[in-house]
Amino acid sequence: MKHLLTLCLLILCFSQSASADNREREQLKRSIIKIYTTAAAPDFFNPWALLNAQQLSGSGAVIKGQQILTNAHVIANGSFIQVQRHGDAQKFRARVKFVSHDADLALLTVEDESFFDDTRPLSLGKLPDLQEEVTVYGYPIGGKSLSITRGVLSRVEHQYYAHAESYLMAGQIDAAINPGNSGGPVISDGRIVGVAMQTNHSQGAENLGYFVPPSVISHVLEDAKDGIHQGFPELGAVTQSLESPSMKAAAGLTEDQEGALVVRVFENAPAAQALLPGDVLLQVDGFDIAADRTIEWRENQRTNYHYAVDQYHVGDKLPLRISRNGEILDAEITLAATPPSRSLVQGEKFDQRPRYYIYGGVVFVPLNMNLIKRWGNNWHSKAPIEYLYARNQWSSPEQQELVVALKVLPAPVNLGYHDWKNWIIESVNGEQIRDFQQFSQLMESTQEEFVELKDGAGYRMVLDAAAAREQQPFILQTYQIPERHSLGLFSTLAEGESADPELGQVQQTESVPLR
Repeated sequence: MKHLLTLCLLILCFSQSASADNREREQLKRSIIKIYTTAAAPDFFNPWALLNAQQLSGSGAVIKGQQILTNAHVIANGSFIQVQRHGDAQKFRARVKFVSHDADLALLTVEDESFFDDTRPLSLGKLPDLQEEVTVYGYPIGGKSLSITRGVLSRVEHQYYAHAESYLMAGQIDAAINPGNSGGPVISDGRIVGVAMQTNHSQGAENLGYFVPPSVISHVLEDAKDGIHQGFPELGAVTQSLESPSMKAAAGLTEDQEGALVVRVFENAPAAQALLPGDVLLQVDGFDIAADRTIEWRENQRTNYHYAVDQYHVGDKLPLRISRNGEILDAEITLAATPPSRSLVQGEKFDQRPRYYIYGGVVFVPLNMNLIKRWGNNWHSKAPIEYLYARNQWSSPEQQELVVALKVLPAPVNLGYHDWKNWIIESVNGEQIRDFQQFSQLMESTQEEFVELKDGAGYRMVLDAAAAREQQPFILQTYQIPERHSLGLFSTLAEGESADPELGQVQQTESVPLR
């Protein structure tokens, strides 16, 4: 009888424990959100228009402050966003509260606060050790119900984020991350230890998924506190490995010293406060840098030394140790925000209208990754070779951006150039082009009889300025183009300046986001 009573008590305790675990799991599921996005991206081949709207879906999780954490690419270029809780049929209107495209993370909020009833904010946990099991929650395509998959954390190191081509820490798991899973939480011990973001489609790769780790998530949450996006700070130096013994000796290092060789320091970058080309970066924030430019960020785990920089915010001070001609120096630099691009080809942007300018029926645009990717998934081989080559060129104070004559809208003023397209130009009436803003103002304010455009090889396009002004309304009407330039293009003209009145009234407004 005594043994029977003990057995009954054990069964009762086990039953109560199982019941509590079930309640915990069900409560967690209520905090996993399905996200519906209507996205209309700009058409960079016709920059005054939008592409057809697409219906997309993704996943997210409720966190503190009545916020929903998800991927930036789930809501990028979104014009209408709705969210839905697990087990509910009702959808609620949501809006973007904060977005970091570099980290591929976004925070949503719902104006109807009843949406958060019966949901429990999930807290951020620590990254598990390698080979530990994690669980991915989300709503992959192919069904409407919540999907739960398990995988093992197999690798943690810097990876290129597919959304914005940034280079940040990422975790790799062997659980499938399918379309719709994006933005869903990676859970360990009931806490968020990652946000599912992308998968590896390389030949031979099977079930390799990547997630945004806690270090990146916490950085974005801290950045979001004041609502002003500053992103990850930059060091502003280009380095190369020092694995060659000859190069190491030439740099003045001893056999037991290792580091990264500084090959370029950008003007006005934080690194310019302390580094010179030829220096060897030995330590960043106390982390020793190996010859392959990695640091040991966790015991027996290495990643790129930029991990140390990524832990800081704009305005923070970062300690460095360098070797200069064999002399060891300690320095401290103040970190600054990363500029839009160090390349002549600006990185891909989201949630904003393209810049364009039409003169004499010629459509001019800045060269950026949005335009290059308009050639589709195979843009690496289909985009013009000049565009791809320009990606490897650094910008400078004299040339910060490239300007392209994208295409010609046939009209009498541009006879002889009707088949010109994708043409990179370097000067207007002999004056070198610095960026798209300066180029547009040069075109707008010219008093010359002819406008001469020239490329780096010396090829020229000459347009009659009077004919361009006269035919501009006809060209816009013929091709049904609403405005001859993007909204806000000339809003930075100095007080008292004005554009040519015959070409149209300058609009003093800022760029308008898509949503």
